[in-house]
Amino acid sequence: MTTRPIKTAIFPVGGLGTRFLPATKSMPKEMLPVIDKPLIQYAVEEAAEAGCEEFIFVTGRGKSAIEDHFDHSIELEHTLRAHARDEALELIEQMIYKPGSISYVRQQEPAGLGHAVWCARHLIRDEPVAVLLADDLIQAERGCLKQMVEAYRGGNMVAAMEVEQREVSRYGIVDPGEQRGRELEVRGLVEKPSPEEAPSRIAIVGRYIIEPEVFGELDRRERGAGGEIQLTDSLARRVGLSPFKAYLFEGLRFDCGSKLGHLQANLAYALAREELAAPLRAWLRAHPELG
Repeated sequence: MTTRPIKTAIFPVGGLGTRFLPATKSMPKEMLPVIDKPLIQYAVEEAAEAGCEEFIFVTGRGKSAIEDHFDHSIELEHTLRAHARDEALELIEQMIYKPGSISYVRQQEPAGLGHAVWCARHLIRDEPVAVLLADDLIQAERGCLKQMVEAYRGGNMVAAMEVEQREVSRYGIVDPGEQRGRELEVRGLVEKPSPEEAPSRIAIVGRYIIEPEVFGELDRRERGAGGEIQLTDSLARRVGLSPFKAYLFEGLRFDCGSKLGHLQANLAYALAREELAAPLRAWLRAHPELG
């Protein structure tokens, strides 16, 4: 099978981030930093590493900070040049992608992930696209999406990991078939099942490669779990019609939509930075009462 390259990535960023109030009252949750970089930048860099060249942000009210983040800041750049802050200037310039490569679409109501992806339908050609959720931060030597793109052979693919039985009701869960290496055949999907009804403990996390036919399924705009239009439901209807794999990625995933996950991510990424790891460990040792 000839596989079309994945050149477009969709980032649904319209959520309200209520779990991080009051911090997210005036700041998008996707702009929450892990060390010195916002969550959305990690996601965009992961997509670029995987070969994506077009980036579509599905936004909502109060998300202009995301647009500003990936645009020029003339005053800041001028100040950095004037003070010979070359390293900082280079960091800023690396965030600026080619003109026309970034698009913004407004999701006018918070109607679910499937609805957010559907909102980007007019910007998608007849080709597979990637969907990345910035809340799911995955620390890996090779980005999770790059791993998936290298394994992708057409159809649909979701990133997956095993979770505790008590946690299955928080995820879309895979009904698994045959496994080959890190690829697992998907025989079905269930959105947020009870622990008693879950077909497995293999959970979908926020990375998808979807074929264009999924947008036809999303056109139904049928409501599922939580009264929302679920991407999982549209993907489930494609089972048996085209190849469908779950990819058990290498890496450590952090649920940065939760306070605990965000704190864990900051700690893990700090310990991976040479200039931060030793002093952070020394500080923790000096304060055993924190443990």
